[in-house]
Amino acid sequence: MKNIFTYSTAFVLGLALLATPEADAQQFSKRKQYNSVGFSLNAMNYFGDITPVTNFTSFRFGATRAGAGISYTRRFYPRVSGRLGLSYGRISGDDEKAADQNSPDARYRYNRNFAFRNDIIEASAVVIFDLIENRNNYLKRPDFVPYVFAGVAGFYHSPEGLVREGAPGGLSEGSYVPLVDLRTEGQAKAYSQTQFAIPFGGGVRYRVNRNFDASLEIGWRKTFTDYLDDVGGTFADPAKLTTPVQQYFGGGITKLQGPGTPYPGFTNPGEARGDKGGKTDWYIVTGVTLSYILTPRIKNPKFR
Repeated sequence: MKNIFTYSTAFVLGLALLATPEADAQQFSKRKQYNSVGFSLNAMNYFGDITPVTNFTSFRFGATRAGAGISYTRRFYPRVSGRLGLSYGRISGDDEKAADQNSPDARYRYNRNFAFRNDIIEASAVVIFDLIENRNNYLKRPDFVPYVFAGVAGFYHSPEGLVREGAPGGLSEGSYVPLVDLRTEGQAKAYSQTQFAIPFGGGVRYRVNRNFDASLEIGWRKTFTDYLDDVGGTFADPAKLTTPVQQYFGGGITKLQGPGTPYPGFTNPGEARGDKGGKTDWYIVTGVTLSYILTPRIKNPKFR
């Protein structure tokens, strides 16, 4: 699964290059190019350590959260467009709801008892490849166009942990606490909140009328961090967790631990807190977009 994003990105960019030979560039004049602006309503989810199964395909529908975005798209060639986007959304996860306490594979995560939310602000630039070409201007564009896309993105994220019942004094049950600066796994320094991602996916676009298009799109974001959920390594040495808040989110939140429980040594230093495969986290954005085509300004040739 780790090569899916690489193959998908290369595939889309390869299609774009093949679809834009010099002849096309000459035939598809600037008179036929156009721009559009869009507004999206999104649903966001994620793949990581706090999901029913810790792999690329696992996510919990109940953890889906809303988001929104704006975009600017430029059509360059009959099949190829470029799009800049800015979006905001939230992802979340909860061991208690995602993991089956009776499953031999999931009861570890259920006992970990961690829950989080993470607000993500993303800026992206992608290449869009239409599976149905349009060699005419925007007025004669097809009514229905499936497409694929890939590109690059940067995002800022801020994970927060949920305070459970029975938390130590000073923590209010049901509240959320910022996690980055707590360094809950005893890190020497906090992980970066600014990260890069590879967005890729596909969608369908429908012509509503002369100037409006509506589209439905799903896109995966391959990130390069394992800390969208603040869980990525091993339990820390208690000596590195000096405050009650650090101690709580670094292991005290666990349901059962210690001698006489089914999980002796559960939070011992070096024991796995996240998955052991070194996998990075992903997030997924599914959205509906309404786009308005900016009427091109056509300059008529001057004759003497």
